[in-house]
Amino acid sequence: MIYDAASFSTYRHDFPMMAATNRGKPLVFLDSAASAQKPLAVINAMQQFYSQQYANIHRGIYEISESASHQFEQTRETVRQFIGAKKAEEIIFVSGTTAGINFIANTLSLGSDNRQAFKAGDEVILTEMEHHANIVPWYLLAKRIGIRLRVVPINDEGELDLAVYQSFFNDKTKLVAVSHVSNVLGTINPIKTMAEMAHHHNVPILVDGAQAAPHLPLNVTQLDVDFYTFSAHKLYGPTGIGVLYINERFLHDLPPYQGGGNMIRTVSFDEVTFAKPPHCFEAGTPSIASVIGLHAAINYLSTIGMDNVRAHELELLDYAETQLKSHPEITIYGRAKEKVGLLSFTLGAVHPHDIGTILDHAGIAVRAGHHCAMPLMERFKVPAMVRIAFGIYNNTADIDHFFQACESIKGMFQ
Repeated sequence: MIYDAASFSTYRHDFPMMAATNRGKPLVFLDSAASAQKPLAVINAMQQFYSQQYANIHRGIYEISESASHQFEQTRETVRQFIGAKKAEEIIFVSGTTAGINFIANTLSLGSDNRQAFKAGDEVILTEMEHHANIVPWYLLAKRIGIRLRVVPINDEGELDLAVYQSFFNDKTKLVAVSHVSNVLGTINPIKTMAEMAHHHNVPILVDGAQAAPHLPLNVTQLDVDFYTFSAHKLYGPTGIGVLYINERFLHDLPPYQGGGNMIRTVSFDEVTFAKPPHCFEAGTPSIASVIGLHAAINYLSTIGMDNVRAHELELLDYAETQLKSHPEITIYGRAKEKVGLLSFTLGAVHPHDIGTILDHAGIAVRAGHHCAMPLMERFKVPAMVRIAFGIYNNTADIDHFFQACESIKGMFQ
């Protein structure tokens, strides 16, 4: 499908929240990077499942249980196609990106028959732009085991210093953990290049794809990453479900992360044998309806086409950046050559929390704060930033409303 800007105005009607109000004013929603709104396709799919098709999965031999199990596993195949994985068993359902990162941190720390566990002095390479979800799990391992965290710096444009990244590899390097897209700067990191560098040193790479999956066409096979994780709720799907891709070269080496039902073959008090991947990694009853919702969200986006989603957001980003030229008081953080549709900024000496509050009373929803990226705030020497993030339901009128409100803020604080 060739990108047609006019068609995106029709997609806006697929989202009931776009007709909502905020503080009694028409809602202008510019916080999709935190969590995206849901189209009717997702809402209806989950409602239909709960009202007409609900049953637990992988257990019942009755029709609706078998149907639910089929839909659940069909979603796994749909995710495989969406991200370009080779096999459906490489797709693990987790509760979200944070759970996916913690999964890898904990299973790698346990080790396996074929891979030695983390030990004191081992190193994990992170970057200065990481979300707390990709910092805190490694910090906890550093405190518990004594691993060392190496942090790749960024330049003033918000791009990684790949020369420093390359210099960090040594015989103690155990893992690279990096965001595909910065949730603050919008920077798209060169994951394929970073994976090549890591694999040259026989080091696996984990990618936080929370901010990439909703915005970019993905192919984890072409990127040649070992682990890739993202959340459904940023992908126009429900909360409480996410995906962890584990490359098949690791799939049979990692130990089960949690124990319980559904992930076993046999259980006695003397010995437990486990199911094959992916089921050995999915203990207990999952969020079945959320998986159904994720399926609907991916189908919805696939109908639009991720190339078209990307084109639409870049059009909005270009429009917003053009508008910024008439607002020299606004400082933008993150001017990488490759970005997704979000902007983080400060406005003179006005505190971002004040900006967020005033915009809220104008009906405009933005994110103001440290964005779960406090080291990045420290890097730019600011306590907080305001972020606007575009979704497929946004249009240039939303951006116009935002900048009109910014004018009133400037007048208020002059």
